[in-house]
This record gives sequence, structure tokens and C-alpha cells, in this order.
Amino acid sequence: MSDHLLVSTKKGLFALEPGAGGWRIARTAFLGENVTLATPDPHSGGYYAALNLGHFGVKLKFSPDGGKTWEDRAVPAYPDGETVAVGDGKPPAPATLKLIWALEVAGPGVLWAGTAPGGLFRSEDGGKSWELVRGLWDRPERTKWFGGGYDQPAIHSICLDPRGPNTLRIAVSCGGVWLTEDGGATWRVTADGMRYGDFMPPELRADPVVQDVHRLVQCLGAPDHLWAQHHSGVFRSTDGGATWEAVPTVAPSVFGFGVAVHPRDPNTAWFAPAVKDECRVPVDGKLVVSRTRDGGKSFEVLRRGLPQEDCYDLIYRHALAVDRTGDRLAIGSTTGGLWTSADQGDTWHALPARLPPAHAVRFAA
Repeated sequence: MSDHLLVSTKKGLFALEPGAGGWRIARTAFLGENVTLATPDPHSGGYYAALNLGHFGVKLKFSPDGGKTWEDRAVPAYPDGETVAVGDGKPPAPATLKLIWALEVAGPGVLWAGTAPGGLFRSEDGGKSWELVRGLWDRPERTKWFGGGYDQPAIHSICLDPRGPNTLRIAVSCGGVWLTEDGGATWRVTADGMRYGDFMPPELRADPVVQDVHRLVQCLGAPDHLWAQHHSGVFRSTDGGATWEAVPTVAPSVFGFGVAVHPRDPNTAWFAPAVKDECRVPVDGKLVVSRTRDGGKSFEVLRRGLPQEDCYDLIYRHALAVDRTGDRLAIGSTTGGLWTSADQGDTWHALPARLPPAHAVRFAA
């Protein structure tokens, strides 16, 4: 069982522990500061936390003792002279760090960081120094990427393949899904079958290098099985991302941001639906989680314990998580709600506290 739940919010990081009466806040850090992401380090037992302090910039912290004390770490930095395309016929803008949007621990001291504006970085010393992954950054297709909800593209999902340290997949907002099998030296786009709706010009609807994946997850027990919550629906791959198939049966809506997959059963996945892009609130004002157990052929709408009247909570892409057992789930919302489940989503329990808006939730062993 996972014994901690990390909740990253607009005004601090909250570490929760389970007890007889449910989850409780055991420790807080960075109160009043914008914590965009927190990642456990299974090798050291510590935590990494990414902050975005506006005028004071992006910061990265490391706690070696489960959040009791914190140390400064370096943040990824783009080399001088690098630029990023901004679209709309505008000249390229200087590439400067805006956000650490994905952070994964690949081994003792080995970190991968996805950033806005679309750069992937690697550290081999626990975040004390970073190197831009040129094999991805120098791809000519990068000039076609665009920002979606941000002014610039960003890497928000990093999937570490359990079969080997040199294989990983990343998803870029309006930049598709990319795969490396040699530690980042070379890359290929793997978004064939993904498709935008009719709002996109016909020549771009199926273009793999501009697909807007909101979140990408991989089943650890069956790593060729991936799920993606896309801007225009839900997609699934059973061949390592080589091809993707739309899953149109998600109820009550195929639009959303969060997705989680069971760590051993690739056919079980969870989603947090919203109305649509132009109306990012729960359908009919009822917060629900949708679950499939048969690879997307059918879905159950899980609502027991979730607010079912006048609810306008949105679940961001990193704010739906499943633990390593596949039984415990957590969702955090833009209006400070936090709900946990111990039975794969059949029933939910609200944290009594009212938290700041949640950017991300993550279980830590």
C-alpha cells in the first residue's frame, strides 16, 4: 500500500497519510507558494517539488527526509540563442523556462524533466545539473508544435518503460507522442490514428506531430498498452503507441484531462470527464469518474461519495492518480476538493479540509 499522498496546489504542498478515519494532512511545505508538481524518489525515499513563483521564476526543491527539510536544486536552462516557434506568423521567441510540467525519477539520481517551452531535460546527479536532450529538441518537426492552452508547447507526460532504462515516451501539448529507445539520442513520433475534431483544418486533423494529448499513461505490467486523454477524445494503443484507436464510449463525455491506468491490468482505466473544451466543468454539475474494465468497450460512471449537485470542480491532467496496488485512487480539483477511494473508485471519501486549487496528486510508497 502507498503510505503517502502528495497534493501539489496553488498555495503549497500537502503530504497526506492514511489512518483509521481516512487520509489526513500530515505535513505541509511552501505554504502560500505555487507548487506545480511533486514527485517521489523511490530510491532515496525523498521528494522533488517544482514551484512556479511568477516574478521569481521556476524553482526545484528536494527533500531527503519525506518533506521535513528541503534543499535547492538547479532548474533546467536552455542554452543561449535557442528559440521556440510561437505560431500565427510571429517570429520565434527566445527559449526560456516557463514551467516544469513533468518530472520522473528513472534511477538513483537520474531524472527526466518535461518543460514549457517544449524541451526535455535529463539529470544524472539528482537535479544538481541538467542537460537539454538535443535529439528531441533538434527535430525539424518541433517548429510545427504549438501551445494549446499555453503560448508555447510543453511536455507534460513522461512514461518510463519498465523493460529498459533507455526507452521512454513523452507527450507534448499540440506536439504529439514521441518515443526513444536509445536514451534520447533519436526519436520518432508515434501518434498515428489520433485525430482532432472538425474544428481543426482538414490537413491538420490527423497530422501526428501536432496532436494535442492532454495526458499519456502506460500500464507498467503490460507496457505496450497505453491510454491517452486527447483534446478531441480518448485513445488507446496496444502496440506500444505505433497505432492508436479512438474510444468513443466514455460516459458521460470523452473530453477531459486526467487519465490513470491500473498498474497490472491494461484494460482497466479511469477518466475524469468534463463537458467540452468551451465549457470545462462536470457534465450536469455532477462530479464523476468513469472506469472501464474491458479496454474501453464499456464504461461505468462512478459517483458514490462525489458531489452530485451544483459542482463545478475540474480535474487537471496530473490530478487523477492510482497507487501501485491499483486499488487506491485520488482526485484533486481546481476548487480545492480532494477525494480518495480505496476500492478502485466504487466509493469516494472527501478530505474534510478545503485545500487551494490542486495542480497534481501523486501516491508515494
